[in-house]
This record gives sequence, C-alpha cells and structure tokens, in this order.
Amino acid sequence: MNCRSEVLEVSVEGRQVEEAMLAVLHTVLLHRSTGKFHYKKEGTYSIGTVGTQDVDCDFIDFTYVRVSSEELDRALRKVVGEFKDALRNSGGDGLGQMSLEFYQKKKSRWPFSDECIPWEVWTVKVHVVALATEQERQICREKVGEKLCEKIINIVEVMNRHEYLPKMPTQSEVDNVFDTGLRDHNSSPTIPFLKYFILSQGLSCQG
Repeated sequence: MNCRSEVLEVSVEGRQVEEAMLAVLHTVLLHRSTGKFHYKKEGTYSIGTVGTQDVDCDFIDFTYVRVSSEELDRALRKVVGEFKDALRNSGGDGLGQMSLEFYQKKKSRWPFSDECIPWEVWTVKVHVVALATEQERQICREKVGEKLCEKIINIVEVMNRHEYLPKMPTQSEVDNVFDTGLRDHNSSPTIPFLKYFILSQGLSCQG
C-alpha cells in the first residue's frame, strides 16, 4: 500500500501557533471522520451524520469547523499544547512540524502484535515570527486568517480526490479501521479513522 503524504506550511506569531494548528488538524480530522455505524446484520449497515461545531479563533480572524466530539478535541488540544511548548522551549529558530498519520490495523497471528499500516500522513510545518508592534500583530492576525482559508480549501480539494481510503469494515473488523476507543464514543455521533500524532521532537501520541 502506498502511503499518501501532504505537507502544509504556516507562518504565525507565537500566540497563534495553537489556534492555527487546531484549525488545520481539526479540518483534516473532520474530513477523515464518518457518522457512527449502525449494523443491521454482518455486512449490512447504515451510517449516521457527522456532528459539527464552529470554533472562533481569539488571535486570528478565522472560524473553523470541527467534529462535535469533546474527547477528540481534548486529545488534539493536548498534543498541540505539547507541540507549542516544545517549540517555545527549543531555543531554536522558531521552526517545527507536526504530523497526523492515519493507519489501519492488520491482524497478526498469536503471539505477534497487530501491524499498523499507514495510508495517509498530513504534516504541518510551522514558522514562528517575532513581531514588534501592535500594528504588526493586527496585520498578522488578518493575513494568517487569509492563509488559513487557503489551506482549508487545499485540504478539501485533496480530500475530494478519488484516492485510497480503507474499505468500510464489517462489524467484527471496525476496530481495525476506526477509532472506537474515545471515551465519548457512545454519545458522539462521529467516529474518526485510526490515527497517530507525531511531533518534530520525535514524540508520538496515539489519539
């Protein structure tokens, strides 16, 4: 299986890092989630609608849409917060990147563990810029919002291509493709594909 890879780059002020990353990654997750499966019998199912929620940014002139799973939002905010802190404490040139990798499981015979096969990776490269005046910050607030609009359109265009997606699983195999481990799985109408978050420092987070 060929793993599809997409790279996005953003330049932001330090206080915009978290919101910009959340806007991009939540958009990817929105398009890589589906409504909950309702199996009638093995091989026959219906799919519900994906619940969504608008989010207004505080430091960017931008509003993005995320899936309405509080657990998924908390998981993403946690790893983005770790990325922001690592970037701030690195003492480097304000460059960093974070990847969101989607995978599916291939069952292995005992005693071997299941194989995780990646099928799509989204990498966001971040450049943090230093601004001296409030006027520069206001201009940056507007420009970053415009750039994020372009990134979101690009994400949607990529998602609409007819490329590989894991085939819809039978009820017994749903855990090999979708993340059913979220604690609000029963109350949320949404279920995302299996995924990892990978930070530039080499820290990997499943979520």
